[in-house]
Amino acid sequence: MAVRGWWDEQVLPHLTDLTLASAPVRRLRAQVTRGLHGEVIEVGFGSGANLSHLPPEVSSVHAVEPSATAWRRSAERRESAPVPVARLGLDGQRLPAADASYDSALSTFTLCTIPDPVAALRELRRVLRPGAALHFLEHGRAPDAGVLRWQRRLEPLQRRVAGGCHLSRDVPALLEDAGFEMEGIESGYALGGGPMRPWGYLYRGTARSR
Repeated sequence: MAVRGWWDEQVLPHLTDLTLASAPVRRLRAQVTRGLHGEVIEVGFGSGANLSHLPPEVSSVHAVEPSATAWRRSAERRESAPVPVARLGLDGQRLPAADASYDSALSTFTLCTIPDPVAALRELRRVLRPGAALHFLEHGRAPDAGVLRWQRRLEPLQRRVAGGCHLSRDVPALLEDAGFEMEGIESGYALGGGPMRPWGYLYRGTARSR
């Protein structure tokens, strides 16, 4: 395995778990999962960190996760989950599911790494039932000019060491381009200010197809 492939597949899933395991992130996961119900599709499932926050109205989860390491790390969480969890596929840009298959969708810290996020969001629109909502928690473009400049400076290195992660993607614009309409959105430096601001501007909310 090449160094880049070894890093992305063997090391990065562990680092991602560590960096997204803080108490503030857990609180945000609990908030963004509220209102999920029925059959849920989750893109960027990772190691299953959202499973413990699912509300009782959820009946099943279909997980889209490209990393074999992350999927293995999720085994214990899947076994203890109150609902069945099945791996749907590896690529959020091409979902192996019929139109209007799901009652809800969930995406957390995922849109930053998908090569074509608009394509992935359009796929989610396609597989969601009419009126169903996408719940999202994503980091992205900061509104402050100084922070945005740093995001753009750091982005080439971030993409190399963090599996293609972009720091400056405009999450609301991506959702709108894919045909979603924001139903409720909150944004801000939810993980604190200081030198971590280029990584810490978060968007949380729900969106429905127009």
